[in-house]
Amino acid sequence: MKTLVLALALIFGTGFVNAQKYAYIDSDYILENVPAYDEAKKKLDKLADRWTKEIEKRYEVLKMKKENFDREEVLLPKEEKKKRKEEIEQLELEAMQMQKLRFGVKGDYFNKRQELIKPIQDQIYEAMQSVASKRNYSFVFDKANQSNLIYADSKYDISKSVLKEMGITTN
Repeated sequence: MKTLVLALALIFGTGFVNAQKYAYIDSDYILENVPAYDEAKKKLDKLADRWTKEIEKRYEVLKMKKENFDREEVLLPKEEKKKRKEEIEQLELEAMQMQKLRFGVKGDYFNKRQELIKPIQDQIYEAMQSVASKRNYSFVFDKANQSNLIYADSKYDISKSVLKEMGITTN
């Protein structure tokens, strides 16, 4: 009796596992083939470069003021020393605040990335969801971005189908 129950469980369990379909995408490949992503990334990189230069200039001014202060410190009266130290501390604080404002967790870079890149990612996700739904996939994995997917047979790659669903043709 136990062997009959075990055999039935094994047969039905195996049938259930085989009934599930799965596929994977390569989000890096998909993004490389989405023209809007390339444009958005260029805009974002341009902003990041500009903001980085602004911050670097602030730190250069700060460094110069510190060096000047260190050279002149022995010659300065007590009140002037205090005034310059406070000015340097203020400049340091402003530089750090600028860095946080531009590149912090909820900074300008994060917000601009959300504005430019997230709609594209959402479009990819919707196309992937549509392809998965049409083909009855239970699971869709992403092989890009350091995933734990160790091996994937290319016949299960639906990246080109996702691009096609988005109206993008590839070679």
